[in-house]
Amino acid sequence: MVVTLNSLSAILTLMLVAVAALGVFNGVLLDTRERVREIGVYKALGMTPRQTIAMVLASVVLTGVVAGALGVPLGVTLHGWVFPAMGESAGLRLPDSVIAVYHAAELLPLAFGGLLIAAVGALLPAGWAARARTATALRTE
Repeated sequence: MVVTLNSLSAILTLMLVAVAALGVFNGVLLDTRERVREIGVYKALGMTPRQTIAMVLASVVLTGVVAGALGVPLGVTLHGWVFPAMGESAGLRLPDSVIAVYHAAELLPLAFGGLLIAAVGALLPAGWAARARTATALRTE
């Protein structure tokens, strides 16, 4: 039963990560499309494709850090509330060793997960912005 609950939790986590990355992708895509002319001006002034990618990725850093800083404490709290409820619905009282799975050393890398999700979600629009032709971007209004 514990293996089933762990599998269900892993699947739900993967689905949430995918939805979060798609949400970031959508936001960055819209932001990049709105700033096409601005990016064209930067490219005309000599901005390289790597600098363009860095600029787009930098726009999501604050969001990713805040998401990680808020998401980890909320996630640990939610885990402590939902996981025992899942066990009780199956007629089990789960021991504390099964519920208390997060250690302090693991929480910091989890906080960087928000930043990682934001960066992964922004990579594709950043690549599109870097490959955009300068003349085409400058004509866009």
